[in-house]
Amino acid sequence: MIKQTLFITLIFCAALISGCEKTTRQYSYSIFAFGTLIDITLYDVDSDQADTAFEQLQQDFDYFHQHWSPWTDGNLATLNTQLSKANNQAIPIYLPEDLIPLIKLSITLSAQSDNYYNPTIGNLINLWQFHKYQDNNIHPPEDGRIKTLVRDNPRMSDLSFNKNNQLLNKNTAVSLNFGAFAKGYAIELEMKRLQHLNIHNAVINAGGDLSVIGQHGDRLWNIGIRHPRNNTMLASIEIQPNESIFTSGDYERVYHFKGTRFHHILDPRTGYPTQDAQSVTVLHEDAGRADAAATALFVAGRKNWQKIAKTMDIDHVMLIDSNGDIHLTPAMEKRIKFLNKSSTSHIFISEQL
Repeated sequence: MIKQTLFITLIFCAALISGCEKTTRQYSYSIFAFGTLIDITLYDVDSDQADTAFEQLQQDFDYFHQHWSPWTDGNLATLNTQLSKANNQAIPIYLPEDLIPLIKLSITLSAQSDNYYNPTIGNLINLWQFHKYQDNNIHPPEDGRIKTLVRDNPRMSDLSFNKNNQLLNKNTAVSLNFGAFAKGYAIELEMKRLQHLNIHNAVINAGGDLSVIGQHGDRLWNIGIRHPRNNTMLASIEIQPNESIFTSGDYERVYHFKGTRFHHILDPRTGYPTQDAQSVTVLHEDAGRADAAATALFVAGRKNWQKIAKTMDIDHVMLIDSNGDIHLTPAMEKRIKFLNKSSTSHIFISEQL
């Protein structure tokens, strides 16, 4: 699920430009993938290195966009068709090589998150049709259809691999949508690609979700985090080399129907948008894990987020609950600087995870 906004991107870019040394050799390039603009900035490289890197990343992100999306005619869409027919677990499904780690990592992350990160609910996501949130006649699906999909209870644990890396499925309700993981995982892969190209100072920023390697000049990157209820920066944080920061928020793809507000982050247990959080920001060395955890902790809400953060090995978390109160891990509290906190918001520091 795409969770960030151009707002954060603009803040980031402004901070980036103002903080750069004039002598730094800097090259930038933008790619549209995963429904957002991905900005890539390289430092301390020559023009040939930059051109080679941008050409390779363009090819890679184009491939990911085509084959990891359930809404194209690529590999994932083909797999979902096969999964809907695989009602016998003994019948193996042959997978393209690029989908194998995506699925295996998601099986692990889903188990660690107690299924709050659940990419098997593709049918439920399709039912809600939040990609049409700007339509005048948009409305929630019928409750009976939602309950039917929830009762089918698809989980990543329905999937397994045999010794030949062929996929087995025991639930035809499984329909994969990696919107809460694919972007982060792709950024993680592309950062490794840049390092293999002998590029050691770079940032990839996908609408406010970003990863960095190295730094620019003698400065770290200072990143703005959006306030979930107004177009201002709530806070800023300095990102260390090889860190990633991802946010899930209820302020994207929103509509109102009969006085009720609906957003696109769904709780797999109820089939409805979760109502316990406004946003969750996660800082971690692994971009894919940060991406999945941001969604998992958002769905877990104020009651369960600490337990899930611990099992997912996430130390740096900021959760803003439905009342606007701010929950921080001790590690995040040491890193974050508030710029526009509401005077009515309370800050709660969790126990050490």
